[in-house]
Amino acid sequence: MLTAAIALVFIPSCKSQYELLLNGNDVDAKYKAAFEYFNLKKYSKSTALFESLSMLTEGTDRDDTVRYYCGLSNYMQKDYYTAETHFERFTEVYPRSPFASDARFLRIDCLYRNTLRYELDQSPTYAALNAMNEYMREEPDNAHAQECRDMMADLNDRLDRKAYEGAKLYYKMEDYLASRVALRNVLKDDADNIYREDILYYIAMSSFKYAELSVPSKQKERYLVFLDDYLNFMGEYPESKYVSSLENPYEKAKKYLEKRGL
Repeated sequence: MLTAAIALVFIPSCKSQYELLLNGNDVDAKYKAAFEYFNLKKYSKSTALFESLSMLTEGTDRDDTVRYYCGLSNYMQKDYYTAETHFERFTEVYPRSPFASDARFLRIDCLYRNTLRYELDQSPTYAALNAMNEYMREEPDNAHAQECRDMMADLNDRLDRKAYEGAKLYYKMEDYLASRVALRNVLKDDADNIYREDILYYIAMSSFKYAELSVPSKQKERYLVFLDDYLNFMGEYPESKYVSSLENPYEKAKKYLEKRGL
């Protein structure tokens, strides 16, 4: 009973002490407590203390440390949006701080973590890639270069998939002319799209199905287009997993054209 009573007294006492620190103007005590909470991984409390401190340390030699750890506390809480804002502001105000290089990378990491799945809006992806490219130009030999390259590869792959899946949607909707046009435009915009093999396959299948469903007077020219697409695909990917799927369309088109002396 006595132990429980002591605990009940102690808990509000600790809370009161924290609130007094948070609302007070004792910079040294608040500074010390902020790091103690940070080291104890009590990031919500360290965040509040560092934010409160930033209004008291502005213009002092502690200011860059306070601002950096304010961003880092948000980062450790996985509040990447707020952390990114802090780190961006930090690098603008303190470009020569000992923390500046880490702040620049952590800002990029926050931007990366705030990106969305390929099906969703990719504006955050473009923002992250722009920041990464700028960072790599300014600090090509930075300690986080490989991490940046990995993040950039992932984001570019995401953009490739969005473009590919968006164009393939026409194929799923059985709008084969629009499908072929959209898929060709994907490669026109980015010939090195990582889904190039799939795209060329669906281009060929789109042209075949479009020819197959066409009125007789249009089929000859459209089967010829399919043959071009088929040969383009086979020229690039003769060992592709799609080869067997294209055999039957190819035979049908070839027989059709042979009957007409082509």
